[in-house]
Amino acid sequence: MTLDTAAGGPARTPEILRYTAFSADPAGGNPAGVVLDATGLDDAAQLAIAAELGYSETAFLTAPPEGLGEPGRAFTIRYFSPLAEVAFCGHATVATAVALAERQGPGDLVFATQAGPVPVTVTRHDGALRATLTSVEPRIEPIAPADLTEALAALDWPAADLDPALPPRIAYAGARHLVLGAATRARLGKLDYDFDRLAALMHRLDLTTLHLVWREGDTVFHVRDPFPVGGVVEDPATGAAAAAFGAYTRALGLVTAPVTLTLHQGHDLGRPGLLTVDLRSGDPRSHVSGTATRISATDA
Repeated sequence: MTLDTAAGGPARTPEILRYTAFSADPAGGNPAGVVLDATGLDDAAQLAIAAELGYSETAFLTAPPEGLGEPGRAFTIRYFSPLAEVAFCGHATVATAVALAERQGPGDLVFATQAGPVPVTVTRHDGALRATLTSVEPRIEPIAPADLTEALAALDWPAADLDPALPPRIAYAGARHLVLGAATRARLGKLDYDFDRLAALMHRLDLTTLHLVWREGDTVFHVRDPFPVGGVVEDPATGAAAAAFGAYTRALGLVTAPVTLTLHQGHDLGRPGLLTVDLRSGDPRSHVSGTATRISATDA
């Protein structure tokens, strides 16, 4: 990859790492690019790297705002999909935290995102590193009936295929996601949507993904996340949506804190991943956990 500065001269070539998040298997989970030192890379260069990698997001680290946290443990982080910048991305945060922990050891980190500060704790269990991110404070809002009708039309989902126990809502915990409950696992498994039509609606509503959910048990869910606004048909494991969904379950009284939700994602894509969401008493935020593992380093 050749990068140019805004002035037209050659730019420093950064080291670009490849990790997958929410799986210990490089063939599972959600791949992310990680640039641990993006100093000097402008928006165009970061977008070009993300587009060439082709992952749903790539994370770029630079120096933190003054006073954010301990030196070497605090960073500014930005996320780019192949098409645009994203305010917050959970899986790339987990991947980045594990990449840092491999180099400087487990412990506490904090990232300045466009959505606000996101603390992450990395611990080691049975030899594997596991990251837990704490979301910004969430919020839930209704979706207009006409917008819901358009979303279902773009998905080619009959309204009768929705689970009435999981009412449609827009949920936010760093990024906005439309939560739709599928009545059956078979309904969730059939995802063949109108890419451009859904993207247009999502741009209008400022949605990052649709979070499609089937409830297997009281605290166990299977999920899928179309991501056309990022230029990706489907996100294999979506930490930001998991955080928003955790807040959704609490706000709608589907669970009572303290509780841990288990989310299975990526199975329909052949990239199985596992996300857990802890909801704690007295804390409105979601705590999303998962593993991550190195895939390879690109030659950048």
